[in-house]
Amino acid sequence: MPDLSAFFPLIAAIVGAVLVIGFIWVAIKLMWKVAEPNEALIISGLTRGTLETRAGMDFKIVTGKGALVFPGLQTVRMLSLTLNETELKVSCVTSQGIQVIVEGVVIYKIGDAPPFIANAARRFLGQQPKMESQVYNVFEGHLRSIIGSMTVEEIIRERDKLGSQVRSASGVEMEKLGLVVDSLQIKDLQDPTGYIQNIAKPHIAQVKMEARIAEATRNREAAEKEAEAAALIADAQSASAIRQSEAQAKAERAKANAAQAGPLADATARQQVVVQETEVAKLEADREEQKLQTTVRKPADAKAYAKRTDAEGQKAADISAAEALARRTELEAQANARRTELQAQANATAAAAAAGATKVTGEAEAAATKARGDAAASAIKAKALAEAEGIKARGEALGTNQDAVISQQLAETMPAIIAAAAEPFSHVGQMTVLNGGEGVNKMLGGILAQVGDYLPALASALAKNRESREGRAPKRPPQAPEA
Repeated sequence: MPDLSAFFPLIAAIVGAVLVIGFIWVAIKLMWKVAEPNEALIISGLTRGTLETRAGMDFKIVTGKGALVFPGLQTVRMLSLTLNETELKVSCVTSQGIQVIVEGVVIYKIGDAPPFIANAARRFLGQQPKMESQVYNVFEGHLRSIIGSMTVEEIIRERDKLGSQVRSASGVEMEKLGLVVDSLQIKDLQDPTGYIQNIAKPHIAQVKMEARIAEATRNREAAEKEAEAAALIADAQSASAIRQSEAQAKAERAKANAAQAGPLADATARQQVVVQETEVAKLEADREEQKLQTTVRKPADAKAYAKRTDAEGQKAADISAAEALARRTELEAQANARRTELQAQANATAAAAAAGATKVTGEAEAAATKARGDAAASAIKAKALAEAEGIKARGEALGTNQDAVISQQLAETMPAIIAAAAEPFSHVGQMTVLNGGEGVNKMLGGILAQVGDYLPALASALAKNRESREGRAPKRPPQAPEA
């Protein structure tokens, strides 16, 4: 086992050194004082002042760092550098002699420079709460002094000027106290006499008047704008109603057109039918007229010419043929005219039935009426031409053979004479004939014999009548009437 006794002195020395170092560290820890950022350490005792504090003061100021303080030889005390606030409420008299109460607030602190800290340490170290009263007294005096040189109107209008003057006047005194004013604000200005209210009344009245005028102007402008807006709304509503009415009218017209499409198509078809029928009627009238021209007038002219050039032996036959042809032509013309008139009436009736639906059917009716009139005119013209030809032929025959004409007139009136002779037998309810058919023949022969006895007398009477007429009026050929 090695001998450790030789190491005891070394171990003792090491332990002693450690103890000494520990003791020194603890002692320094206890004696080392550090200043906070918002405070200053005032060290007095065994020390020498700095260059800034040697004038009548022998203490050390430490800010923002540490210092070694020997207990028993030195004393260290803390001086706060934080902000402080003092409320002001000062009764003052203005240059006008008007009492006012000024309320404000002063925010201050100990200056950061060593002279400010030295001045504050000499006056307030250990009694910092007294700073508030000191500051109040300083600013109270300066406020009264400065306000005494100002009017109420200046105080009201120039509060910043008042604050700057108070700060400037109190700056030297505050520096002696080691204080720096960060802010001075005038919060309120009270007027126990009511002066401020009185000087404000004209302005208040003016402002109220201007406010009422402005309000009335705004109300008038608003009313005008509302009226314009209402007019625009009314115009828009009117335009909308007009557009709606137009759209509804278009819809109604479209609906009416759709509803009338079928009847209109039917009326158009009927119109086309009526137009075609009218054309047919016109063509038929033209055909009848051409037919009359071909079958009546020209043959009549030819026959009249043949009769005028024929001998006495052919006069009776020619006159009879001409009369028969004239009668047949007249009957045919009357029949054709009647048929054409009936056809035109039927067409007009159809056109009149369709005229109630559309205007076009009225035009068709007019066309049908015109066609009917044309057809009637054509028929009348044909009839007149036929009668004229017949009259002309009779006149020519009468001039050449009077006996033949009289015989023709007797032949034409013979049925009426026989009917008049047989008329008494119509009142006989029952008649008995003897000798059968021979008795009937004798009876009819007697009637005809009686009629024959009267024929010469009737013929002479007709001849005398015609001669008397020819003696009174000059003889001229008959002319055909104009259609």
